Parts: sequence; structure tokens; C-alpha cells
Amino acid sequence: MTVDSDNDLERQIAEWRAYMRRRRPLHDTDADELEDHLRSRITELTEAGLQADEAFLIAVKRMGSLDEVAREFAREHSERLWKQLVLPREPDAPTAARSRRELPVMVACAIAAAIAIKVPALFGLDISDDEDAEFYVRNFSLFVLPVLAAYFAWQRRVGLRVIGVLALLFVLGAVAANAYGLDGDSQSFVLTAIHLPLALWLVVGVAYVGGEWRSDRRRMDFIRFTGEWLIYFNLIATGGGILLAFTAGTFNAIGLDPEEFIQSWLLPCGVVAAVIVSAWLVEAKQSVIENMAPVLTRVFTPLFAATLLAFLVAFMWTSNGIDVDRDVLIIFDLLLVIVLGLLLYSISARDPAARPSLFDHLQLVLVVTALVIDVIVLLAITGRISEWGFTPNKSAALGENVILLANLAWSAWLFLGFVRGRAPFAQLERWQTRYVVVYAAWAWLVVLAFPFVFDFA
Repeated sequence: MTVDSDNDLERQIAEWRAYMRRRRPLHDTDADELEDHLRSRITELTEAGLQADEAFLIAVKRMGSLDEVAREFAREHSERLWKQLVLPREPDAPTAARSRRELPVMVACAIAAAIAIKVPALFGLDISDDEDAEFYVRNFSLFVLPVLAAYFAWQRRVGLRVIGVLALLFVLGAVAANAYGLDGDSQSFVLTAIHLPLALWLVVGVAYVGGEWRSDRRRMDFIRFTGEWLIYFNLIATGGGILLAFTAGTFNAIGLDPEEFIQSWLLPCGVVAAVIVSAWLVEAKQSVIENMAPVLTRVFTPLFAATLLAFLVAFMWTSNGIDVDRDVLIIFDLLLVIVLGLLLYSISARDPAARPSLFDHLQLVLVVTALVIDVIVLLAITGRISEWGFTPNKSAALGENVILLANLAWSAWLFLGFVRGRAPFAQLERWQTRYVVVYAAWAWLVVLAFPFVFDFA
């Protein structure tokens, strides 16, 4: 073997060993034993006439049958290692043809979503009418998210069993949104309008991961996709808002009022189409967005940490209690969700093998301050409940803050262990991906059970 091939082999072995130690705690003696076993297999293969990089690939694959960690390494890295062996690599004909079909399929799905949101108008439901608007608020996610799930199901080539699960969950969401007959002024109506899109978005996640919902890695892929999708959707929404302003201004200038067209056609059709287009852009332009999102995370993490610290200082200085009416609760819950989003996306974009840095300490500060604020809000909510009793809003806020409290508390503990060098970063990553199930269960509980529990109030 040449010096370059020796260096490449040592680098690959070092990467393999680091990966195994991140996935589970290993004593040095165990890691040495596994590495010796790998090296002996590589030696056997090179003596049989294989190149060093070929021998490494085959040895890792074969060790996958002996050790679960090695098997996972082989599964997650085999594509990249194979590219190292055969570059330059051209896509095969079926893959290239499928890639060419993705754009027209995406356009068809965007058109289907736009048509879906206009179908109720055929039955006399006008989206610009205040009374009919309640129907659209309840069902908005049902116009577009089934189409997005269908796009991913086609893209991932999911089986009939997964398609059946997806269809059943969307039907369940449609029943929950329409069968209860909730009054537009009721708290249960508002809670359903907020939680149903979240529950169905996680159903889309099942399609996105191709039915591999038990895989931590694939769940993290969906978390990463969600953050990237939000960025693209907001960029499209900003551009769409400018387009609407220009449309209104230019037509008004010639004596035509486009308000009815904008409200009834351009705005609703544009929003649901943007949901599909944003998802397609994430999949098609990942190399661009993966550079953007970590930068945004690094910009806003210290800013939010400073804001939360300032709030805690002001809270202790003034000794003022927290008003727990609905709007204030929504603000605090959104703040905690944003903090959690920053944490999730920084985890998804971080190199698990990197050592703790200043940014990790800032994230720990952010999580701890959010945890303290969550405790303060919970105390205020429980105080109001003990005084005035349970309502749908306060009960939902109580449950959501308890769920966030559990996540933030254990995340802070794991982050503390990581920055002190006592726990691997992979534990924090696994905790966040597995906690997604809790969010899904809570969202469905609010949608399906709260109207009955609170007598549709």
C-alpha cells in the first residue's frame, strides 16, 4: 500500500472508532478489541489482493453481522464509503429518470392542494365570509398535508401498510375537525385549530421517513427537514406578501379592486401551494439550506438567551406575577417552542464528534433559563386553576408546559453532562428524537379528547 492509502485507511478507521464510541459507551479495551478485529479483517482482504479502501468497506460490512454498532455504522456510511471507491459516479438510469419526474410531480401536488382548498366553494362555502371561515380554519391542514404526505409516499416508495396508516390518521383528523360541531367562539375550537395541524404534520413525518418511524436517525432527518421547511416557507411567504401588495397597488391604480380575487383565490391557493413547493425546495436544494440554517441558529441562540435572562432579572427585580390569560399563555408557549426549536436544529446540524465549545455553553444557558421560565409559568397556571377551576385553555397550557418542562429538564441534564465531558452528545440527540412521540400523543389527545372532557366548551 502507498503512503496516501495508508493515511486514508487510518483516517477511516479513526472515524469508525469515534462513531462507535458516540453511539454507546465503550471501554478502551473493548474499543481496542473491536479495532483489532477490524484491522485483522482488513489485512486478510488486502493480502487477498483488494485495495485498502475496498478492504475497509468490506470489513465494516462484515463486522455488521457481529456487532449492532458496527452494523449501524455500515448502514449509515456505506453510501459515502462506496462513493469513495467509485468516484466519479453517475446516477443510474432509474434514479435519474425519477429525479426528472420530481418537479412535475411537485407541481401536480401543488395544483392538487390549490384545487382542494377551492372545492368547498362549490358547496357554497366562501372563504372570505366570516361564518364560513370557521370551516376553513378547522380544515386548513387537511387541504394540504395529505397531499404533502402523498408526495413523500411517492418519493420514498412506501408500502401499502404505511399508506393505510397515513390514510387512517388523516381520516381520523377529518372526523375530529368536523364531527364535533364545535362553536367558533369555543375554546375547544381554538385548541383543535392549533393542535390538529401539529398532529397531522407529524403524520407527514411518517411518510417522510418512509415508514421508518422507529429509527432515531430518520426522526432527526424529519426534525432537520422541518426547520429547513420553515425557512423556505417564510422566504416564500415574504415574497408572496410583496407580490400581493404590488398586485393590489397596480390594479387599484387603474380603477380595479382585486381584493376579492386576492382573498378568495390568490392568497389561499398560494399558501397551500407554498407548503408543497417549500418541501420540494428542501429536498432539491439541501446543500444551500444546510449552510443557512446553522448560521441562523448561531445568530439567534445568544439573542434568545440574553432575552430570557433579561426577563428573569426583570421578573425577580419587580416581583410582578405573570398574567395567565390566553394570549399571554400563547406568547410564553411560543417562546418555549422557539427555544426548543433552536435546540433541536442546532443538534441536527452539529457534528456529534466535535468537542464542547462556547456555543454549547450558550445553548445550556438558553435551556436552563427556558426551564426556569417554564417553572414560573406552571406555578402561575396552577395558581389560577386552583382559584378558578379547569378550562380547556388552562388545561391545554398546563399539559403543554409539563411536557416542555420534562423535555427541557432532561435536555439540560444531558447538556450539562456533555459540556463537562461526562456524557456523549448522542444521548441528547436520541432523547430529542424519541420525545417527538410525546408531542404527537399530546396533540392527538387535545384534538380527540378535550372536546368531550370539557363538554365542547
